[in-house]
Amino acid sequence: MKKILKKSAKVGLPLLLGGLILWWVYRDFDFQAARRVLVSDMRYGWMLLSLVFGVTGHLFRGWRWRQTLAPLGERPSAAVCVQAVLVSYAANLVVPRLGEVSRCGVLAKREGTSFSKALGTVVTERLVDSLCAALLTGLTLLLQLRVFERFFAGTGTRLGSVAAWLTSPYFYILAACFVGIGVLAYHLLRTLSFFARVKGMVRDVWEGVRSLRHVENKPLFALYTFLIWLSYFLHFYLTFFCFPFTEGLGLEAGLVLFVVGTIAVVVPTPNGAGPWHFAVISMMTLYGVSAEEAGIFALLVHGIQTFLLILLGIYGTMALSFSPKTKNL
Repeated sequence: MKKILKKSAKVGLPLLLGGLILWWVYRDFDFQAARRVLVSDMRYGWMLLSLVFGVTGHLFRGWRWRQTLAPLGERPSAAVCVQAVLVSYAANLVVPRLGEVSRCGVLAKREGTSFSKALGTVVTERLVDSLCAALLTGLTLLLQLRVFERFFAGTGTRLGSVAAWLTSPYFYILAACFVGIGVLAYHLLRTLSFFARVKGMVRDVWEGVRSLRHVENKPLFALYTFLIWLSYFLHFYLTFFCFPFTEGLGLEAGLVLFVVGTIAVVVPTPNGAGPWHFAVISMMTLYGVSAEEAGIFALLVHGIQTFLLILLGIYGTMALSFSPKTKNL
């Protein structure tokens, strides 16, 4: 019974958190307006082009992951690495952060790759991506500092006023997000400590983390990293041209919204649902887009991109089920 409750909490808490934030953001929203835009005003050519980059980001990630596994003597096929990545992002829609573990399990099952070593390379990947996100955030803050100042002023989050913080609904949303992150971190640490005790895999994980030092072609690794983030950015930015009310937003606005969206998806909800909408809508209104139009943009773009993850996850699962196992022992 206790195990069932824990598993239910891992699935239910992220859904509840995301659902509550979505309800708060869209509590007075006209969903018929979103339907009219979807049917009549959306430029689907631009949306399809943006989805292409949603796919290429996963391709480059799979290829880069294979590169980090090579120094460990693990050489799974490039196709299986990509398919495992596709499955992992779909798994994150069910239980946030489950994908990091699931893709290592896919490689262990399909190609005999060491689970613990693969997990170490995933940790390394996340550290590299976190560094990229931090650098991109810092650059964006420097370029668009006035925009962020208007954002904090508009949301009532002035650092000099404790009362403004405590009475602002944004404070409680952020507090709920941090609680969710804390719960997720607790369960992740518990899981890792369990594996460490039962399977003694700490040494293998550490070996996987250090694999980056021995990557054969570091310039190629750097190129893959750049192409991953470029794909992510274009996957988002090109959606501006899908709607009449966002097509005039420039590259700088795209960079700001991409950064705040990237930060928002750290919150453990399915594909950042809720926090991502809140962050994008709040920032987009600072660029002259009405709250209703920003809400339409966030709702449709996030919905379509999430649907893409589901389709890619189904494709990855089917491709893995039909491909022969090639144990790399």
